[in-house]
Amino acid sequence: MKEPQFRIPFNKPFIVGKELYYMAEAVMNNRHLAGNGPFTKLCEKWLEQITGCSRALLTHSCTAALEMVAILCDLKPGDEVIMPSFTFVSTANAFALRGAVPVFVDITSDSLNIDEKLIRSAITPRTKGIVVVHYAGTACAMDEIIDVAKEHHLWVAEDAAQAFLSTYKGRYLGTLGDFGCLSFHETKNIISGEGGALLLNSEHFLEKAEIIREKGTNRGAFFRGDVDKYTWVSTGSSFLPGELIAAFLYAQLEHAEKIGEARRNLIGKYTELLSPLADRGWFAMPFFGEHGVCNGHMFYIITRSLHERTNLISYLANNGISAVFHYIPLHSSPAGRKLGRTAGSMRVTEELSDRVLRLPMYYEMTFEEVETVARALERFYLGGNKPV
Repeated sequence: MKEPQFRIPFNKPFIVGKELYYMAEAVMNNRHLAGNGPFTKLCEKWLEQITGCSRALLTHSCTAALEMVAILCDLKPGDEVIMPSFTFVSTANAFALRGAVPVFVDITSDSLNIDEKLIRSAITPRTKGIVVVHYAGTACAMDEIIDVAKEHHLWVAEDAAQAFLSTYKGRYLGTLGDFGCLSFHETKNIISGEGGALLLNSEHFLEKAEIIREKGTNRGAFFRGDVDKYTWVSTGSSFLPGELIAAFLYAQLEHAEKIGEARRNLIGKYTELLSPLADRGWFAMPFFGEHGVCNGHMFYIITRSLHERTNLISYLANNGISAVFHYIPLHSSPAGRKLGRTAGSMRVTEELSDRVLRLPMYYEMTFEEVETVARALERFYLGGNKPV
């Protein structure tokens, strides 16, 4: 079925620099299209130098990075991993694949991130780690979460799929826990179609992570000359992206600062235009945190009810504007009920998941398009919340 065409789409993939040139260079000059080629190494070096992580490993998705974490932590059936329910399925699926039990904790009503005050009560003797999700690029309360993890000898993984280059108290998200998982999916700030990275924040997991990413072989050690042949030494899988993906990504990384500035400017414009409407009580605005800089990943509003959100989506679509909602809470999904469990009430998750609406946001979006969206929202609410 052909997707509907919108005058203002929700997302629009873009080229910002030498993406196509570098892809041609990978083919014509480097003669390397499989994983772990020259552009892969350039991307990893860039990530290490900018973020300050101990080691960055490119993956074919953020999902792959999360799955690598689950293998690295040697999870066994019945082990428990604490996480929010208000997140994409990969956050839980990566650990459920190892037989671990996702333990869902409620979110806060301001940041929509996991409620750090509820984590301690969710810990049991089977708990092995905590996965935090930095929703909309806004940092979780990392100081409190890491304190709890240290107290109970748990590892912390940051699902920073939406938070690349956001900061918390001067440090990049993805570098505060033991692991950071990034996404370069076409809906993210920096894109390569599909793509991701695993950030390792200590040397402890480095050798094992390289083996896991190389299908369980010590191929990396072989190419460094550490061994005279490589062989199967552990479990692993094919987590590397192809070199064309890395070439495209490297061109985007070269312009990361410009991309981030453009998106933060769009956030500022949305905030300027929609604040008067929010002040009337028509909807709530995003909370971007107090302890860091947000990367400008998304702009959302929180409507007053599910019915209102449904009507608003329809109204915007009829006016050529694509707006989307997410997520269906994982704890209420068929797989979530079967494979996971909740720790306490999920009241905030259930209430807000019915009301969050993401507005169009992409690098090439203009202030005029933001104004068009804002005017449509104003007409909707002035018109009594009725779709055209």
